[in-house]
Amino acid sequence: MFDVIPIPALKDNYIWLLRQGASAIVVDPGDAAPVIGVLQQEKLSLSAILITHHHKDHQGGIATLCARSPSTEVFGPAQESITGMTRALRGGERLPLPLPGAGIGAEMRVLAVPGHTLGHLAYYIEGRLFCGDTLFAGGCGRLFEGTPAQMFASLSLLAALPDDTLVYCAHEYTEANLRFALAVEPGNHALRRRADAAAATRAQGLPTLPSTLALEKASNPFLRCEEAEVTAAASARGADKSNPVSVFAALREWKNLM
Repeated sequence: MFDVIPIPALKDNYIWLLRQGASAIVVDPGDAAPVIGVLQQEKLSLSAILITHHHKDHQGGIATLCARSPSTEVFGPAQESITGMTRALRGGERLPLPLPGAGIGAEMRVLAVPGHTLGHLAYYIEGRLFCGDTLFAGGCGRLFEGTPAQMFASLSLLAALPDDTLVYCAHEYTEANLRFALAVEPGNHALRRRADAAAATRAQGLPTLPSTLALEKASNPFLRCEEAEVTAAASARGADKSNPVSVFAALREWKNLM
């Protein structure tokens, strides 16, 4: 089993580094400098880069990292423009994990999750989900390119993974997301406990991630579009409470205003 190291970057991004022995993979390196710092400190060689989508804060460091390690493979969405991409993916692929020493049978499952962008991918690796800006702790990404129906389907795909899946999203948005979630579902006691725990974690300067899918399904309103209190809140904002996609769309529009 590999280790996962969070690398804070830019304003509120996390670059995730997967380490096995002296080899590493990084996910969504929007900035090369902090990655290079960890690689040097831990004496690691970079074997691969995984990109979830084309936004600069997720791929801005690729060129510098590849110049430093020319043999590094760059995996990314085929329908988006990714700097230096060597392996174009569309979702549905099951690939050997490009991490030397990870062991025979270690697999990377690629999931197509359009919504935030049209080509957005997520990577499911041995019970760990690297989901970029699709699913956040307590929230989900904005719809810059996709439709509510696409994003709802993408979130449903992720929610169908095992409950104990560890969720590694790309931003530290948890506290703000949970404030919104409480506005939607104030009667959710699990959500209130989660908000208190997240505040205590951030007060110590620690990441609130990874989350788990079980926790998200218990407290993330965007995964709870058929729960009575959530549908009632969305209905008050014009949603058809019998239609989960309509509920999701109303919640996302509401969140955009906060």
